Amino acid sequence: MSASTEERDLGIIVTNNLSVSTQCAEAAKKSMKVLSMIHRQFKDMDKECFVILYKSFVRPHMEFAIQAWSTYLKRDIECLEKVQRRAAKLVKVFKKLCYEDRLRKLNLTSLADRRLKGDLVEAYNSITGREKVKKEDFFVFSDTGYNLRGHCYKLATTRSRLEDRRNFFSQRVVGLWNLLPAHVVEAPTVNAFKNRYDSTKSGAPQS
Repeated sequence: MSASTEERDLGIIVTNNLSVSTQCAEAAKKSMKVLSMIHRQFKDMDKECFVILYKSFVRPHMEFAIQAWSTYLKRDIECLEKVQRRAAKLVKVFKKLCYEDRLRKLNLTSLADRRLKGDLVEAYNSITGREKVKKEDFFVFSDTGYNLRGHCYKLATTRSRLEDRRNFFSQRVVGLWNLLPAHVVEAPTVNAFKNRYDSTKSGAPQS
């Protein structure tokens, strides 16, 4: 019996070398197929129609269980981003704008930024006990304690020999999490966490 080089588990393609490139390509392929069907059925979409269809039927394919397979390779990042790049052109009045301007007009962010925020939201839910997981299985908590320049939930990285391990969720999120202001990390609800994080990113006044 020959050894299998990849298997599908709960919708995620796991390869024998732990590469996520196959999963990225598969997610992009599914998303592009749905996008093509939308384009055939809706020849002239306005902003509101596009956002509903895109968020409901296209983007979920590129974000399903994303914390488990989020990529760090430039080619994989671009593989996913080009789907949204093409999707944003379906609103004809924005078609001639550059990608970044189209996103602003559509009130969207890049998929890379969404993955970063998703990592932090997942970390918040795990660390604050909002998900039924044992946080100590994922994170090592720093013993530096609370200080005026940080927050009381500081994490520590563990030594990783492989690049894939260094980019695993529980490792890649540590630096980003530790840099968050205390008022964001100590938000009372996940929605408050998201709003405070967005305000911090945009430089808007904190609520």
